[in-house]
Amino acid sequence: MKTNTFTRRRFLSGITGIAAGASFLRLDPAYSAGGTSTVLRIDGCPVHDGGMRHAGIDALLELMAENGRRLYRTEKRADWSGSDGIIAPDDIVLLKVNCQWKFRGATNTDVVRGLIHRILEHPDGFRGEVVIFENGQEQGSFDGDPLAWGRYKDIPECAGIQVNAEDDTLTIERLAGEVFDGAPVSSYLLDPVCRTFIGPDDHTTDGYRKLTEAKISYPCFTTKGGNRIELREGVWDGSRYRNNLRLINIPVLKTHAGTGITGVLKNTYGVMSMKDDPAWSKLRHYEDAGPMCGRMFSLVRMPDMNIVDAVWVTHDGHHRGWPVETTHRHNVLMAGLDPVALDYYGSKHLLLPLGGERAGEHDPDVFPGLVSHLTGAQEVINANGGVFGAPARQGDDAIRVISRSV
Repeated sequence: MKTNTFTRRRFLSGITGIAAGASFLRLDPAYSAGGTSTVLRIDGCPVHDGGMRHAGIDALLELMAENGRRLYRTEKRADWSGSDGIIAPDDIVLLKVNCQWKFRGATNTDVVRGLIHRILEHPDGFRGEVVIFENGQEQGSFDGDPLAWGRYKDIPECAGIQVNAEDDTLTIERLAGEVFDGAPVSSYLLDPVCRTFIGPDDHTTDGYRKLTEAKISYPCFTTKGGNRIELREGVWDGSRYRNNLRLINIPVLKTHAGTGITGVLKNTYGVMSMKDDPAWSKLRHYEDAGPMCGRMFSLVRMPDMNIVDAVWVTHDGHHRGWPVETTHRHNVLMAGLDPVALDYYGSKHLLLPLGGERAGEHDPDVFPGLVSHLTGAQEVINANGGVFGAPARQGDDAIRVISRSV
């Protein structure tokens, strides 16, 4: 089957077309002020009470708006709204979560619910679709009980549905099918199609397209709402691509062997297919991890916002989020556009201070695996135009942190 090949000319041509239709996505100066990248941090997220709104998400959206990144794109100017906002009323909004693991190893679904709730409250009325997606590489699950490489096998305490939420049965399936029943909210688990590869002119088959020279792949699928998503190109309407696709990356922050952490960058491992080429898979673990992530961000699609779930973090043991003593309740959420800056800051200032046997792997200035991961991604992103025109950065002197407590 014919696959896409990557050339710099072709990439620049494609990205120019996308940028022309999305001029509102220019990087606000507040996110790249004085040679720094901005990290927004919310502390003191209260234990969630089961309501639709999430106090931490609301505080984060407020802080984003105050710093030039409003949630709603509309002519109705308000605290969270403006002509330069992220989401228009007819946008298709992809939420990339981590659901390859159980417990605190997956994205907090209280956080996801709170964000969806606010998206649906668009002041012009929301007429698009919110799609929660993930590729667990044939080990993921939206029903709260993933195989996860057998890490939970034969452990009685790990039996059944247990997810990262105050109600540990609040799965992605429940969110899409029960909590938001009747609303334009759906989910798509890519595991069943991660071995299906399609050509550049196939707009009906659910599967993956390869960017062969870049050694990456990206998903193309039709949502439950009937929207044809081709992640690199946009929304296919039957004759052309519409530029009403938005991507919000919502990783959980945690330890990970090899790269030191899983965070904003490595969440792309659940976007690409690991089944595209055995040789590429070997490079991803972990010799070429950073550059691979950098190519996903710069050659496929740059998220319109990254929201880091650090309500609970796994700082020790394995990255499966269990047992309890390997996790810590930070009650923190972060947001930003620069994935390198967010991962640098999260590893150094949230994971490293917690200590534990793996603490040394969380130092982005010292641990070779993490240094290579961040630097490799940074170099690739910057070589391809940066983050909406601004360079990806790392280092305390290159990161401006704006924080607030709930």
